[in-house]
Amino acid sequence: MGIFEPFRAIGYITTGVPFSVQRLGTETFVTVSVGKAFQVYNCAKLTLVIVSPQLPHKIRALACYRDFTFVAYATHIAVFKRAHQVTLWSRHSAKVNSLMVFGDYVISVDVDGNLFIWGFKGLDESNAPVGHIMFGDKCTPTCLMHPDTYLNKVLIGSQEGGLQLWNVSTKKMLYEFKGWGSSVTSCVSSPALDVVAVGCVDGKIHVHNIRYDEEVVTFVHSMRGAVTSLSFSTDGQPLLASGGSSGVISIWNLEKRKLQSVVREAHDSSIISLHFLANEPVLMSSSADNSIKIWIFDTTDGDPRLLRFRSGHSAPPHCIRFYANGRHILSAGQDRAFRLFSVIQDQQSRELSQRHVSKRAKKLRVKEEELKLKPVIAFDCAEIRERDWCNVVTCHMDTAQAYVWRLQNFVIGEHILRPCPENLTPVKACTISACGNFAILGTAGGWIERFNLQSGISRGSYMDVSERGSCAHESEVVGVACDSTNTQMISAGFHGDVKLLHIVACKCLQVWDFKRRALKSRWEVGCSLVKIVYHRLNGLLATVADDFVIRLFDAVALRMVRKFEGHTDRITDLCFSEDGKWLLSSSMDGTLRIWDVILARQIDALHVDVSITALSLSPNMDVLATTHVDQNGVYLWVNQSMFSGASNIDSYASGKEVVNVKLPSLSSLEGSNVENEDADKPIVNQSVSNEVSTFPAFSQQIPDLVTLSLLPKSQWQSLINLDIIKVRNKPIEPPKKPEKAPFFLPSVPSLSGEILFKPSEPVDGEDTKPDKAESDKRKLGIPVNQFLELLQSSSEMKNFSAFTEYIKGLSPSNLDMELRMFQIIDEDEDEEELVKRPEFISIELLLDYFIHEISCRNNFEFVQAVTRLFLKIHGETIRCNSKLQDKARKLLDTQSAVWQRVDKLFQSARCMVTFLSNSQF
Repeated sequence: MGIFEPFRAIGYITTGVPFSVQRLGTETFVTVSVGKAFQVYNCAKLTLVIVSPQLPHKIRALACYRDFTFVAYATHIAVFKRAHQVTLWSRHSAKVNSLMVFGDYVISVDVDGNLFIWGFKGLDESNAPVGHIMFGDKCTPTCLMHPDTYLNKVLIGSQEGGLQLWNVSTKKMLYEFKGWGSSVTSCVSSPALDVVAVGCVDGKIHVHNIRYDEEVVTFVHSMRGAVTSLSFSTDGQPLLASGGSSGVISIWNLEKRKLQSVVREAHDSSIISLHFLANEPVLMSSSADNSIKIWIFDTTDGDPRLLRFRSGHSAPPHCIRFYANGRHILSAGQDRAFRLFSVIQDQQSRELSQRHVSKRAKKLRVKEEELKLKPVIAFDCAEIRERDWCNVVTCHMDTAQAYVWRLQNFVIGEHILRPCPENLTPVKACTISACGNFAILGTAGGWIERFNLQSGISRGSYMDVSERGSCAHESEVVGVACDSTNTQMISAGFHGDVKLLHIVACKCLQVWDFKRRALKSRWEVGCSLVKIVYHRLNGLLATVADDFVIRLFDAVALRMVRKFEGHTDRITDLCFSEDGKWLLSSSMDGTLRIWDVILARQIDALHVDVSITALSLSPNMDVLATTHVDQNGVYLWVNQSMFSGASNIDSYASGKEVVNVKLPSLSSLEGSNVENEDADKPIVNQSVSNEVSTFPAFSQQIPDLVTLSLLPKSQWQSLINLDIIKVRNKPIEPPKKPEKAPFFLPSVPSLSGEILFKPSEPVDGEDTKPDKAESDKRKLGIPVNQFLELLQSSSEMKNFSAFTEYIKGLSPSNLDMELRMFQIIDEDEDEEELVKRPEFISIELLLDYFIHEISCRNNFEFVQAVTRLFLKIHGETIRCNSKLQDKARKLLDTQSAVWQRVDKLFQSARCMVTFLSNSQF
């Protein structure tokens, strides 16, 4: 166990596996693969519905039928009912390539030409296939489909270019089509009987009549590349959609036998799947560029229009930063996209607009990628001026200007910041001042210039007059930073010089006086610097050099204060915690190390199989976000120390030891810091309880806080108002005798004419006259004496968790009855005899239970309600006995101490909120 535990991954939409579409009632759902898991989206608004558990290997094929999802990975086929695996089919000796639902059966085909037929109705324990077909060496299957109305028959497309029609019931080949001399990549049935469409590697689409083995029409893709997917429209329009390896979607008119429209740059990568929704003019497409798009045919010219889409990074991101108090993550990747991911709700994730790129590309007839900005290499943001003007500045690869963005509107700003127009060199570093008014840029030529973010106008440059040149640095600027009071700016050059520049400010609302700026200090690190990170609250500057050593400088004392060594490869990123006590670093050696700045030592380290390229810690220090080499998503890690009651960090941190962990999965129910040695073995019948049990259980409380029971509010409030509820529910009129007995109750005739119900016959061996108290409890569904037995056993073990869970499961009326069973009716007897009564002992045990639970601050609101009900019933008994009075007094002292501590925190927070609400910024 370490400080950070795997939580989940975000930003994954789909991969290069064809999706599976099914209709349940009036809703349409699509199942897509995301690496080693699958996701289910509702096509109405592309909302995420289900995320599956992680599988041992990457998914190769998908198929769906109602609540069942069939997933092929490696040589296995896992059967899921919704998100829970129910069985596993393992008969293939080679990797499975294709899956198809065939009535009550599933057909699977592997790369060696083996076809297995599986029955999934009933899911018998044998898990054996019901049929097997072996194709010859002359047929390497690439796709399969079932022609409509062809009973027990499937059509197999081969890599050799031919088609074969098989009867899976008799396991015989009925007919072999010659083919077209090119490998078949896709095959789909049309709404017209006996007609199928076949896509080939050479870019040709053959609409073929398989009944007469005749060619109907042939289409040729205008763009080079193979036909990767096909789909027929079913809403009455004679349309055929085809996707190619170049990312282009072509729409063909079958009546006119010509190309109707082309969607250029529909996707940035090869089209994996196309599907027309049933009886709708809507086409859904997916691609290996990590996106799903839905197109609608509602224009006058017949061209499809983009209706909705979900997308993520199509290339690995390498710059991330938490935003909006940890609710969002800003991410920049190699795909030239600048994105905003929501940590809470995936639907809120989006790409920041670069102003009508699609329209401009269509008008100029160029690719969208040519008009997009180059990949972001560095950026900075400030939330304080989000509603006023642009609050994000980005530096781009090999670009001599920086761009500003307005996150309130999720769009690029109107200003372009161009430092040093006389000597154009790429911008390498940027920062935004704490006030949010200024952006400072550093270039590859050593030039540093400041801009006003509201107007985009330059406010002067920084120059070192002691050097020969007129720039701030002789070499490339690798980093700039500004303190929290706008009094000093720190810059770092590639040659290892760190400079502290002094900024002199005039009165408020006036322009900075640049003439009085001066160089305050200069540090020589001794080796080439790669990156710097500055913490504004404590004034510490962390530097990364090419010797894999992290050095911390105090910007106020102007000296080096810490030196951290441990990484064995290039350090990729640094990050301070919000309080400045921790420094997190990642390296290409695959490790993430956490350094304690105060103790000057490493407190935790973890190793992942894929090296971390960027990291960011949320302001609340509860979530860590990381990006990794060749991974298109953002991975989230939970800070376990925020939820652990352990006061000593060494109890959960690994110290100098490096712990191997796995990357977070897509599902938040999974994640463990211990690698499974049997990861290659398939997991069968994995229950939800096993998934949830991977979370560590925290038995201790957060200091000075109380823990609630998480019960519905109505359940514990009903205990307080039970008398009022009983009065309200009391019947107004007495019950009347029924005129006629219900038809389903057996009755016997009587002499008086009244209806008598026939009693039920006793079971053999059952006592026909049970005790009345036991009978009442059985009617209420309460086990006899379980309340008292749990109370006594919990008191002996000094562990009341089982007893608490039991009474939490009781209804308010049942709990009231249990407490009233200990009520002492005759209170006039001797005190010595009273103490020996079992009711008195039970009251004592209940008082001990309340003292223990309140002191532990567990189930706080529920225990308060039960205590009130208990004192209401037994208050008079406690008042008349001195021994019970002492325990009641101890209960009062415990209650007062706990509540005063919590109330003090409430008062502090209330005062702070009141003070801030009256402040004006």
